[in-house]
Amino acid sequence: MTPSAMTPSAMERLWAVVPAGGAGTRLWPLSRALTPKFLLDLTGSGRTLIQATVDRLGPLVGDRVVVVTGAAHEQAVRRQLPDLGHVIAEPSPRDSMAAIGLAAARLELEDPEALIGSFAADHVITDEAAFAACVREAVEVAAGGLLVTVGIEPTHPATGFGYVRGGEALPGFATARVVTEFVEKPDPERAEAYLRSGEYRWNAGMFIVRATTLLDLLAENHPALAAGLRAIAADPSSLPERWPGLTRIAIDHAVAEPAAAAGRVAMVPGPFGWEDVGDFAALGAMTAEGPQGMKVIGDQSLVLARQASGLVVSSTGRTVAVVGLDDVVVVDTGDALLVTTYARAQDLKGLVDELRQGGRTDLT
Repeated sequence: MTPSAMTPSAMERLWAVVPAGGAGTRLWPLSRALTPKFLLDLTGSGRTLIQATVDRLGPLVGDRVVVVTGAAHEQAVRRQLPDLGHVIAEPSPRDSMAAIGLAAARLELEDPEALIGSFAADHVITDEAAFAACVREAVEVAAGGLLVTVGIEPTHPATGFGYVRGGEALPGFATARVVTEFVEKPDPERAEAYLRSGEYRWNAGMFIVRATTLLDLLAENHPALAAGLRAIAADPSSLPERWPGLTRIAIDHAVAEPAAAAGRVAMVPGPFGWEDVGDFAALGAMTAEGPQGMKVIGDQSLVLARQASGLVVSSTGRTVAVVGLDDVVVVDTGDALLVTTYARAQDLKGLVDELRQGGRTDLT
């Protein structure tokens, strides 16, 4: 037997980690605390976003998938993914670093050479062949010890995404580049400048890295967090006790940004359609226009539109009529009715906070 036949390839050591969290407040009342957007079918495909995510990853990793979700969503995730063998339930939200890091720590114990790819449960991706090719290149880069991110070519000067700046090409790889900078969500002027420069891509939050590399990078800036995650992995019964004391921080801030400053991050461009469905404007953009000019999720025959445009989401069986309004958003869930516009769709978080403060947790 040849050495190559005895040694697993990088792809064979790859595990997909799927963080499935968040309350989806910008899609209220469609998405709520107990039914966040990753548990919903928002594309009309017949599969929820998390199901579609696992479907997309299957050809790359087989059954090597770990979903990390909140305790409140664990049973719903298991119902939607009955064949999934690995689910980690967080006792409380501690942001993406703790979620991804705990999965990495568990996998590190099983295989010190394991690689992980973190892919959000609630993103929509088109051109799955291009996605697979991108991940395969990223895995080969990551096997050499770098943290790899996927950069999406921006189509407009978005202010709701972080950006990543690519530098010199990495020798020996088709498209990978050294990352010179991670940038926070910019104001409109800077977003315009990033788009014009052609040097920046959207940070899609996909990271591919050896599990041990991720935890070692974390230990350089947050040693207590790295140690806590490894301790929980070594003794899973300590999770309830240790989890509340872990630092609450995103993986971008905890690892990606300092590692990029040290020249230890690479980017592989993602030449595929990508949408994080962050608000109703994004949902409308990915929904086909109906015969009357409105975009409809639900029964199109129950929507009447006259000189109007926008999005209607309804599952109540009631007729919805929209007359003389442009870029309107109407969402009817039976117990709540939302009427807003694409331009104000980002304001929903404050409304949901107000409902909670008023004790209306039944609606949120």
